[in-house]
Amino acid sequence: MSAGVNPAHETPAESVVRIARKLDCSNLNRGTAGNVSLRVSGGFLVTPTGMPAGQLDPEDIVSMTLDGKAHGRLMPSSEWRFHRDIYAARPDAGAVLHAHSPFATALACLRREIPPFHYMIARFGGSTIRCARYATFGTQALSDAALEALQDRKACLLGNHGMIVIGKNIDQAYALAIELEALCEQYWRACQLGEPVLLTETQMAEVMTSFTHYGQPRKISNP
Repeated sequence: MSAGVNPAHETPAESVVRIARKLDCSNLNRGTAGNVSLRVSGGFLVTPTGMPAGQLDPEDIVSMTLDGKAHGRLMPSSEWRFHRDIYAARPDAGAVLHAHSPFATALACLRREIPPFHYMIARFGGSTIRCARYATFGTQALSDAALEALQDRKACLLGNHGMIVIGKNIDQAYALAIELEALCEQYWRACQLGEPVLLTETQMAEVMTSFTHYGQPRKISNP
């Protein structure tokens, strides 16, 4: 299955594999880093631990319930806890992506929240993108830290780790991950030249209001 193709009758497991491969092709993940999940009836599907995306088949994707039980021929991602906890806490979450992308990870290693240096920060639900406190990968402590940083947000950085992005579906989550990495790069580059000029709370509130109508509207048929 090509990383860039979205078949009309793609299964949920095929969608997870496709997006995991796209994260690699977009240089958001490399090797076995990062993970992808998709909400399904009764729980979620998640990529397995320790497998490069290029080697994944749909049969490798692990099915999990919200009480933490896994079903499949492989072990789930070591980060399955924050996927499970996000789905339990966030009804709006249809898919969750975790990546060790270069610029997001660099800022996360500085434990740096991304401030309102650009209006597109509002795409993620607020005037900042928070950085969660550090916790060991795969632990409940990391999941708790991520949920705190994600409150009222669609994304956060994980201290000394990477990024998490939430989407209403798996393609939106991927698109938001691309946008977040671009913003992290822009912020990093702006900081090389000086201190970025930040937008005010009033300006960001205006953007948030505008984003309620952002995107291509559905075509309205003529009467």
